[in-house]
Amino acid sequence: MAWKLVYLAPSMPKPADTAIEPSSVLPRPRALKIGLQRYRGRKPAGETTASLENLSPRPSLTDELAWGEIENAAGRLATAARSTDTIDQLETRLGDPSGNWPVGARIAARLARSRLALARQPQPARLSVVIPVYGERQRLLSPAEDPLGEEWLERKFHQLEWLTRGLAGVSWEMTVVDDGCPEGSGRLIEERLGRRHPGTPARVLFLEEALRGSHPALAGLRSASESRKGGAVQLGLWEAAARAKPGSVILFTDADLSTHLGQAGLLLEGLCRPGIAIAAGSRRGAGSIAVKEASRDARGRLLIYLWKLLAPRLAYLEDTQCGFKALRPETIRQLLPRVREYGFAFDFALLASCEKTWPRSVQPVPISWIDSPEASTTTDRDPYLGMLQSFERLSRSRLGRSAEAEVLAGVIRSLDEASWAQAVETVAPRSPARIDSELPRIAARELALLSA
Repeated sequence: MAWKLVYLAPSMPKPADTAIEPSSVLPRPRALKIGLQRYRGRKPAGETTASLENLSPRPSLTDELAWGEIENAAGRLATAARSTDTIDQLETRLGDPSGNWPVGARIAARLARSRLALARQPQPARLSVVIPVYGERQRLLSPAEDPLGEEWLERKFHQLEWLTRGLAGVSWEMTVVDDGCPEGSGRLIEERLGRRHPGTPARVLFLEEALRGSHPALAGLRSASESRKGGAVQLGLWEAAARAKPGSVILFTDADLSTHLGQAGLLLEGLCRPGIAIAAGSRRGAGSIAVKEASRDARGRLLIYLWKLLAPRLAYLEDTQCGFKALRPETIRQLLPRVREYGFAFDFALLASCEKTWPRSVQPVPISWIDSPEASTTTDRDPYLGMLQSFERLSRSRLGRSAEAEVLAGVIRSLDEASWAQAVETVAPRSPARIDSELPRIAARELALLSA
């Protein structure tokens, strides 16, 4: 079997800096329901806010009724809005803490903004979605079949259909990649596609089969057991780029339902800005909505704080690990041969390679995101320390390092699981939200003492 990679080198001028502020979550203690009727009129967006008050304060990922109401509200907002500025003004209002709007209302506004942005693209667009799977057998089932079931495949199909319905020149396809799953998730999905969804533009790839064929996207990867999502994502991106059509935008996301795929229009909009090579979903930027479990948030905040000290060139990003990013095929062809990172640090390696090639070419995109920790492979594998130590290695090799950062890097290399757990408990609460804040930075020696 012969493989060929075509290299393209697009010009990437430097865009303006992007200010990032912490996100907020505004739960509202009410859960009244609105009807599922279709919106037939055309009213100013301001007149729809009464129904937004009745949306779920914190929608469960498997509550199809709540999500149906959110999507219906988003559709009405997108129809009523005269421009994206109208939605922007509404989001500003919904984000005001004094208004105490429900999370469902803010998610609806994000979805409306996405659909409106996609509808106003001047050129045809094809959304090519890559999803890595490992240990997703339970999530694949319905909640009635398994307590942890999310029926994510059908829900993602629905989300893409909702986003693109009625938009001329907009289409989608999906590539699912089995990352060597011992439960045979890929074969189950193949069977499900054939039985329930014949004709749906979706296919399944298998990392183990690609390795046997010496696929060039996997150079240096010896077995599927060495991959931690990164191998599956790279294989999917490579194959999606090889099949790209005019107007193709390739995005990757996780198999859970944390990120509603109806937000893909936000990524496409970000990617269309001058000089941008990657649009990266952010759960921490201004305008983002993040609902997560507290312990994961503490580990995540410490991880971010420390890698920013190691790699200040990427410090304009608040969230490297969000599983929702978009690239164009030519960018994939240019960057993937330079990444060669097959673990959970793949996202960081991709962004660092992009930053080295085209400075300030990553556009953070605020998204709504609800944690799904119950069956999370990330939680099961607890990869935070491993990711941090991978970030240390990658930042040194791809972005260079100051003498001060090198001292901190030595401490990070010396951490084990026990000292990392101690650091999360003692250091995380003291970590400034931004490394450029006026608060004193945590020095390498202090990190070593506090985590001892």
